[in-house]
Amino acid sequence: MKWNRREIDFVNGAAPSRLPEGAKAQRVYLSLRDQITGGALASGDSLPGEQRLAESFGVSRVTVRRALDALAGTGLIDRRAGSGTVVRDRGGAEMPVAMNLATLMPQLVEMGHSTTARLLAFSYGTAPEFVARSMELEADADIQIAIRVRSADDTPFSHLTTYVPANIARNYSEDDLANHPLFTLLERSGVEIAHAHQSVTATLAGPEVAEALNVAVGTALLSLKRVVRDVDGKGVEYLSALYRPDMFRLEMPLTRVGTGAGRHWEPAIGKDGEASE
Repeated sequence: MKWNRREIDFVNGAAPSRLPEGAKAQRVYLSLRDQITGGALASGDSLPGEQRLAESFGVSRVTVRRALDALAGTGLIDRRAGSGTVVRDRGGAEMPVAMNLATLMPQLVEMGHSTTARLLAFSYGTAPEFVARSMELEADADIQIAIRVRSADDTPFSHLTTYVPANIARNYSEDDLANHPLFTLLERSGVEIAHAHQSVTATLAGPEVAEALNVAVGTALLSLKRVVRDVDGKGVEYLSALYRPDMFRLEMPLTRVGTGAGRHWEPAIGKDGEASE
């Protein structure tokens, strides 16, 4: 699979912006933003007038105006006197990269080889309690902590925080980590990776992550956490990854199986058509 700018581009072409003040204005802003970035509102489409939006969301026109001002500030819409509000042309940007849950690991490895990473932080210290518990380490275990932002064509799309036991991490340098995928460095250090457990949920971008990913504070992000183990069952990496959903999505093909009342959907793992390349 080859990654390029057309596949992983800044879908909305927007600059980062703060959410509008007030919970109601934020609700309107996030709803309209998701409709635009998700394709329900296409480039050139006209938005309803302020009064109609106010009635639709059950808020005041002042609240709608705050939300629209924030959308204009991110570059998602143009507000034109006398001609209403239209969705700004996003330059033919494509849909977000689709990652298949059945083949997620090899796809992420490929991404590591075909994109660039910027190292934001690098240090050694005692493992946080949640990391030690998840990796089954001693409470005072020494680990390496690294924070990176991965980009395609200088556009950031993921914020990665990795925790690796110090006895493994000292086999590679800070410069190595800035220039090579971590899987490669672990294997080069003699680690025989056997299996991993990962979970996917959602979270909101805090100030530091928002700045690193070039999104608004409070933007919804995909959150992936993974614990990697070697052939002896020892934890060798804890990853906390945050992805911009406007550039990255997870998919799972399903197959209808069973008979009668027991007929149900099942992940189509290992079947043809599973990859979203």
